[in-house]
Amino acid sequence: MADSLIHTATAADVEQCLTVLTLAFCSDPISRWAWPDPRQYLKAFPRFAQVFGGRAIKHGTANYFKDFSGVALWLPPGVAPDGASLKEVIQDTVDAKRKDAMSSLFEQMDVFYPREAHWHLSLIGVDPAHHRKGIGSALLSHVLNTLDDQMVFAYLEASSSQNVPLYERHGFDALGNIQVADCPPIVPMLRKPRVC
Repeated sequence: MADSLIHTATAADVEQCLTVLTLAFCSDPISRWAWPDPRQYLKAFPRFAQVFGGRAIKHGTANYFKDFSGVALWLPPGVAPDGASLKEVIQDTVDAKRKDAMSSLFEQMDVFYPREAHWHLSLIGVDPAHHRKGIGSALLSHVLNTLDDQMVFAYLEASSSQNVPLYERHGFDALGNIQVADCPPIVPMLRKPRVC
């Protein structure tokens, strides 16, 4: 797909980006484990997405596919999710019996977080009405091609095992498996730059 269909999100696009991601993650195993009640999920997930990946918009590294059918929030090297706000969101919104497990999950994620310079794909999602159109692949390729040119690593956490093959097709390798209590597994993945 043409890069001309992919645009950089600005502060004016925050609500639209969060709405698309909320739709995209509505059946995500981890998200629905954390927020099993639909009303709870619809209220909490946008707040979570804002603190986990929202800094991408500030840094000009958030992309959306035309008409906001898909969104990717990339955190550039040296930029991380807002840790203090993330803890607050977990405490304020996550199901009471899962708060400790959710906190432990993020602690384990830190173990796999790369020490070398990398871009972190904090969140990527496609509106379910637009699945199977290559939008996720287009959003990935848009940034990965640039990272290859710059010889920079990319990192992500796959919150659904169904997405792992997509990421593998784009050159990501699984680093392990993260699972706490009855939480579905998360697969941290790293992509080394491809040399042409």
